[in-house]
Amino acid sequence: MLLNAEILLQYQRCKRRAFLDTNGDLSQRDPISDGLHRVIQEKFTYQKFVLAQYNYHRPEYPKYDWEAGAEATIELMRQGVECIYKGVILAPYSENITLLSRPHLLIRQQGNSKFGDWLYIPANIQLGKRPKLEYQIVVAYDAEMLAICQASNPPTALLILRRTDAYEVSLSKWIPLMHLSVEECINTLNFPEIPEVFISRQKCNFCGWLTQCYAEAKATEHLSLLPGVTPNRYSDLQTIDLVTLESLAKANPDFIDTLPSFEGKSAQQLVLQAQSALQNSPIILPFGSAYEIKKTLPTPTSQIVLQDLLQGKYLPPKPESLIAPIELYFDIEAQPDLNLDYLLGVVVCDRIANTQKYYAFLAESQAEEEQVWQQFLDLVEQYPQAPIFHFCPYEVDTVKRLAKLYHTPKEQISQLLTRFIDIYEQVAHTVVLPTESYALKTVARWLGFAWRNPEANGSQSILWYDKWLETGDRTLLDAIVEYNEDDCLATLHLKDWFVSFLQNS
Repeated sequence: MLLNAEILLQYQRCKRRAFLDTNGDLSQRDPISDGLHRVIQEKFTYQKFVLAQYNYHRPEYPKYDWEAGAEATIELMRQGVECIYKGVILAPYSENITLLSRPHLLIRQQGNSKFGDWLYIPANIQLGKRPKLEYQIVVAYDAEMLAICQASNPPTALLILRRTDAYEVSLSKWIPLMHLSVEECINTLNFPEIPEVFISRQKCNFCGWLTQCYAEAKATEHLSLLPGVTPNRYSDLQTIDLVTLESLAKANPDFIDTLPSFEGKSAQQLVLQAQSALQNSPIILPFGSAYEIKKTLPTPTSQIVLQDLLQGKYLPPKPESLIAPIELYFDIEAQPDLNLDYLLGVVVCDRIANTQKYYAFLAESQAEEEQVWQQFLDLVEQYPQAPIFHFCPYEVDTVKRLAKLYHTPKEQISQLLTRFIDIYEQVAHTVVLPTESYALKTVARWLGFAWRNPEANGSQSILWYDKWLETGDRTLLDAIVEYNEDDCLATLHLKDWFVSFLQNS
């Protein structure tokens, strides 16, 4: 078996993925999504940007002939070249296991090695903005392999992240942890049974095994499908044998609250979540009792809500407070890499005339952002009494950003922000839903709302916009506008259900 840094990296993120990548039927993996294609392209582009700053050599060898690659790399090191890109280092681990390291860069420094009065240090290029555990484990792995190859310990190792300077990895700290990780990884890969499934959306969304793992989790009603069940919390629940939906639904929250990962009185919320999922029915929260509270809430309204929650006197909103003759529903599409909000979409819902009209303020280039911002302001100021419903705090944060960027009067924005109502916050503090998350698409689809393009999402919208900038194909803009309109309508659908739920509770 060949253990490489990529397997070790994935092992830190998900033991099951590392096992399947090594032992599974690769033909059963999901096809690469457009979103993953975009991430791969971003990695490639960032690596090119970093590499442009180095005078590097790349070892030449037949593809996948690692022994030839290792020999070519050693020859470059023997020559003392300034920098080596994707060098190959091999080392035996046991009779059946060989370790493979391919650092993004090997950088020459002064020192002593078997090659002469120079040595190399490894550097890894990653898209992340912070030195995650898995990154540092992999860099420590590369450093240890390099030490064997050059018969000299590298004095340091680097992580080149999305920041102006490289991050120095503490090898004295991470090499011992890396040794443990390598041993655990090899034991897992050699074990006959596949590791238990655990669905973690942030980590799983770009994994090729998601469809297979999700089907198993769904079939077994795995607790990782419940909002609020993190890997640490699941481990704690395992210690008290609460590993099924039914047992969690019947559990005493006070007992769960004693577990290390359940600080902040979050157990009651989780038990209610299990009950809701078991019954496939929403449950209104027990107001005045302790349940999970988000510690950081972004808007002024949220801070008031937070104070009420902490004092145990938060009450559900009155249905009439969420109804107005004219209501606005607001959603934004943005390209974070360009720091550009390219579409401000608004649905104007006239309850008296029983009409709905969608407005798309679309920047076809970065230069048009100010124009669409003013168009948005002109529209919402036509309805000065209308509440502006949105989902999650991004819209509020964006209004503040654009107002500052384009010098909109503070009084005007202060008045405007008083009209914003985060329907996510209203729902999440009032009711427990039998859904796997509280994302707009998950909740709205549970309520029966359907996007016209079922594959559309925020990442896809960004991809479409990037392709529009490259190709000028206006069908891509049409797809973005349709998706944004559906997001606005989904927010309306959710708000109307919520009002009805409150009226009937």
